[in-house]
Amino acid sequence: MSMKKKLGLTAATAILGLGLIGGGTFAYFSDTEVSNNSFAAGTLDLELKSTDDSAYVDLSVDNMKPGDWIIKQLRLYSEGSLKIKDVKMNVDYTVSDTNGDNAGEDFADHILVRISENRQNGPVVLDWTPLSEIEDLVVAEDLNSKTGPLNNSDRQVLIFNYKFDDNGADQNKFQDDKLDFQLIFDASQQDGELR
Repeated sequence: MSMKKKLGLTAATAILGLGLIGGGTFAYFSDTEVSNNSFAAGTLDLELKSTDDSAYVDLSVDNMKPGDWIIKQLRLYSEGSLKIKDVKMNVDYTVSDTNGDNAGEDFADHILVRISENRQNGPVVLDWTPLSEIEDLVVAEDLNSKTGPLNNSDRQVLIFNYKFDDNGADQNKFQDDKLDFQLIFDASQQDGELR
């Protein structure tokens, strides 16, 4: 090995040795901070109540004849922590053709529904439409979540008018028939937003 290579190898070894000794004694300042966070989901809670604020809501009518009508009230409440964007109503029904003589005619086509807001002559949500045709009907919008004392924006009062349509024709085929129906209310949350 040449003298130049020996001197270079010795110098490299010395530098490496000094680096290891100096590296072990090198000191620096440091600081650590911690941010504690959580994500909590809100609740969307729609409740139905009757006029006496009971949770049992019955809009049933017995012993109807063509031309009869009835008025019922239903209240939609926002009981969760989130505001409700809208509430859509759908109808699911079955007809019992007691005498088997309806000949394919739907009894629900003869039950007309009118829905208004807050009072009998309030804004109309649905105007005299057959029960069989109600689908995805928006019955309430922008219901605030209930916080503290109840205010009008926490609820939507709906007035239901039901009428057995007297169409002036023979409707004897519907005698003793029964129409069982459910009103299904689906609440949607407000759109997501930058928080």
